[in-house]
Amino acid sequence: MTAPTMTDRTGLTGWLQRRRGVLITAALLVAFPFIISIVVDGQGLAAVWSNEQGNARFLQGLAIEVFILALYALSYDLILGVTGLLSFGHAMFFAVGAYVVLIAALLQAFLFAIVLPRVKGITFALVTLGFASVFWIVIQSSDLQEWAGAEIGLQGVEAPVWFLDTTNHRFAFYLVSLAILLGVFVLYQRIIDAPAGKVFASIRENEDRSLMLGYNTFWFKLMVLVVASITAALAGAMHTMHQPIVTPNVASLAFTVTALLIILIGGVGTLTGALVGAAVYRLLQFYLDRWYGAASELLIGLAYVLLVLYLPYGIVGTWRARSLRIKEGRDRLLQMVTGASKETSSPEE
Repeated sequence: MTAPTMTDRTGLTGWLQRRRGVLITAALLVAFPFIISIVVDGQGLAAVWSNEQGNARFLQGLAIEVFILALYALSYDLILGVTGLLSFGHAMFFAVGAYVVLIAALLQAFLFAIVLPRVKGITFALVTLGFASVFWIVIQSSDLQEWAGAEIGLQGVEAPVWFLDTTNHRFAFYLVSLAILLGVFVLYQRIIDAPAGKVFASIRENEDRSLMLGYNTFWFKLMVLVVASITAALAGAMHTMHQPIVTPNVASLAFTVTALLIILIGGVGTLTGALVGAAVYRLLQFYLDRWYGAASELLIGLAYVLLVLYLPYGIVGTWRARSLRIKEGRDRLLQMVTGASKETSSPEE
């Protein structure tokens, strides 16, 4: 067998081969509204372009929410999953993008990224929590009510350009948000595959050893925090344009936990898990709330427990590890319910 040439590996053909999964997914998602419009609504292709009411328009809106959550979770996975930096204040960057403009979010990302890489471990987590808590209090202050809306938040935010008007041009916004998500995903993959990505992984495993080997980990952590913070702010800006009502909830600790939960569902450090986890989380949230109302939060919690028991590395992580622990998960669930102790003969079935 002839080995592939350097041109095959680095040229356009090689790039397309490496990204064929992303490209196929993108093509299917672009076609998705048209398929729903034809098969479910019976309206034809023109209904999507003309933004007519129906399942296609509704599902586009739901998919945009998934894209925004996936972009936000992707940025958190770069910090926690790839570099091993546990942040309790990541929602702050999302909120800045949602409340202000992206330029202000860029400035904030650089300012905080200069401070945060100087601390590590639990101190890093506590410092990010402190920054986020102060920010959450400030945006609810009555002194900033004119600009931030205090506890009510901002309402009626207008889109800056016509194709970001999700009310009148839903399909255009759908395509823009999909393109941004896939573009950031490919960029993140390039970053991880680059030599710098190996340093990020070494920081996650043992930062002291990385320092001993001569790497200035400050600059690598600075890079990760700036890139992830800008990405989270971009997700926040898209959130405001899609749902023109911004509340202080997007700056809370709970919203940072949402990003953590999403990547735990999908698979920490896999990148793809952020996309899969966002889809699973948002669809579970929407349909369980629609079907069961107030009981939906309990059911989401139960679903998360089952995912942890049966998919210990998240959906994508468990798939890659081929470690679906059906018998072990069933026995552990039985033990939780009955209190009985039972030995498991094998971790897999």
